[in-house]
Amino acid sequence: MERWREREEEARELRRKEADWDFIESQPPRLRAALKFYVETGDIRLASRIADMSIEEFRELLRSARIPVIV
Repeated sequence: MERWREREEEARELRRKEADWDFIESQPPRLRAALKFYVETGDIRLASRIADMSIEEFRELLRSARIPVIV
């Protein structure tokens, strides 16, 4: 269990570090919230629902924001 938490924290830190925060902050409120949610949780399904986008569309937004998808 502890190892899983460590891996989750490492993934979160990587997403935070690599993200283009200027791009994220320039987005409309709903997309900005979804991107920040994804950075913190890594939950692409719920983040795409927050953004009201398909997962494929949201993945494109993640690419634009330079947020890595870590599996």
